Amino acid sequence: MRILRFEDESGQVHYGLDEGVVQDGVATGHPVLLKGDPYQGLEPTGEKAKVLRLLAPVVPTNILCIGRNYVEHIKELGNVVPEYPILFIKNNGSINHPGAPIRLPKCQLKGPEVDYEGELAVVIGKAAFNVTEEKALDYVLGFTVGNDVSARHWQRHGGGGQWCRGKGFDTFCPLGPSLVTPDEISDPQRLHIQSRLNGEVMQDSHTGRMIHTVAALISFLSQDTT
Repeated sequence: MRILRFEDESGQVHYGLDEGVVQDGVATGHPVLLKGDPYQGLEPTGEKAKVLRLLAPVVPTNILCIGRNYVEHIKELGNVVPEYPILFIKNNGSINHPGAPIRLPKCQLKGPEVDYEGELAVVIGKAAFNVTEEKALDYVLGFTVGNDVSARHWQRHGGGGQWCRGKGFDTFCPLGPSLVTPDEISDPQRLHIQSRLNGEVMQDSHTGRMIHTVAALISFLSQDTT
């Protein structure tokens, strides 16, 4: 199932089925409405509504992120492959909607320093604590696309190497448009990721190139932490 969250012409927020409704990030049809919520369960109502504005498919309470998890990105930055996953967080206020403007922070250290990073976003559906790698994917509610927007001078040494600062500004975490349930993705390590800027391909990678797999990361993040 591919789940949308959107605002209709009257301003009401709905969940709906993405059955070809979204093309290249733009909603062109009228999705079937879903009642309930993704965490407790959704059921089709048979009714439809026009999409006025696509919204982030979920609004998580915690946003845990992993840095330097692709070999080619590490080589691009001239860094060393880390022994352990590098954890950072984004503020809840960083969540942004598909196609919505990204606000450049006024406290930028040096000019236009904001960069993009297309990422696989994994949504956890239930409390996970000390989860084994073998059971980790059982906790996944769904998958979506994220843009790990970064203010590079804050992230790097010029700003004190503050990853959470450089990546946590408001609007710096666009998500969506669809939340894809695990029954449609048999293996999260076999997904293509591509980022385009004004139509030009800037990033073209594959989750099979991750250093730490999705299952390994879920297990790692759950150790002694719910």
